[in-house]
Amino acid sequence: MTHTDRTFIAVIPARHASTRLPGKPLAEIAGEPMVAHVWHRARESAASRVVVACDDVRIREALAPYGAEVVMTSPAHPSGTDRLAEVAEQLALADDAVLVNVQGDEPLIPPALIDQVAARLFEDRDASIATLAEPISDVQTLFNPNVVKVVRALSGRALYFSRAPIPWDREAFAKRPELLDTDAWLRHVGLYAYRAGFLAEYCGWEPSPLEQLEQLEQLRALHHGHAIQVALSLAPHPAGVDTPEDLARVRALLTAGGEDEGEADQ
Repeated sequence: MTHTDRTFIAVIPARHASTRLPGKPLAEIAGEPMVAHVWHRARESAASRVVVACDDVRIREALAPYGAEVVMTSPAHPSGTDRLAEVAEQLALADDAVLVNVQGDEPLIPPALIDQVAARLFEDRDASIATLAEPISDVQTLFNPNVVKVVRALSGRALYFSRAPIPWDREAFAKRPELLDTDAWLRHVGLYAYRAGFLAEYCGWEPSPLEQLEQLEQLRALHHGHAIQVALSLAPHPAGVDTPEDLARVRALLTAGGEDEGEADQ
């Protein structure tokens, strides 16, 4: 891959030993394992290649009937980012190769968002990462520490990510927390595009102080001076599967054929 083209690889990290939902990638949804649904979605994107990066042979065996490309990776990786870095190394990708991290627990992911995040990285040649965000429209979401917020510069590059409600409206929030201008607050969408060379660097760094405080990996890149482009999502980003309740909701949607219903409910 060279800078003259826009080909990219979609990589789906799939970890069997999920804490809250063990064996999550293999959870059955509408007759198929969850990871197969994610693979189908990624195949509908413009990715030139779709790779599942897993840590358990049971995932590889479940995907064999689909003809999916699978790369076995170490079960010791602390994050999906580290798993992607191993994939880039195993596939001997050039430093400027672009990989999109499509999380293995998002069976409703719109293919258009995969394409969008890759395109954003191609548009900013000096950025190491691209990601997405969408407007926050209610107070509960803004003040929920499980929802990551992001603020951007005029260029679209991230200034900071936080679990706190940023930016802080000094005048309004001092009286009563309420949203006065919904365009001011953005929720981070955890879909990333990386350059392979950056992934190799990233995994050699120790976790940064702010990353450890906020428990947000992307702050390690900002700590080391790397630029992160943040585009506004072209489509609502559906909720992923973290809990048994999430799994039941997605099963109901896909079994009923209602993939578009409730996708923005997160």
